[in-house]
Amino acid sequence: MDINNALAELKKEPGFADNVGMVLVHNGIVRGWSRKDHADVTAIEVTPDRDKIEEIRKEIEAKEGIFRAKAEAKSGHMKPGDDVLFLIVAGDIRENVKAALAEFLDRVKAEAVTKKEIFA
Repeated sequence: MDINNALAELKKEPGFADNVGMVLVHNGIVRGWSRKDHADVTAIEVTPDRDKIEEIRKEIEAKEGIFRAKAEAKSGHMKPGDDVLFLIVAGDIRENVKAALAEFLDRVKAEAVTKKEIFA
């Protein structure tokens, strides 16, 4: 996902200016170390459940004050530094948008993405 392009397209949508006061973006990147023990990670294998991500996205977009939610999850073999997950949430006020992005991210990671770390 090209974030600049995605934001430009979002701003062109009818109703954007009347309904959006904040846009938050999550750009998940492959880390070079494991979260559990900080062991060096040389790569990961990622498998997103795109149907589940879409289901979650629709639920987030239906929340009060949320104008639009977008997601892109990459799959396959990736190395540290690679982009792996993009989420965008646009909405009316900070309290609604921050909470929606946090829930979106936590749910996608817990319910819709599996990853296997590969160690040196």
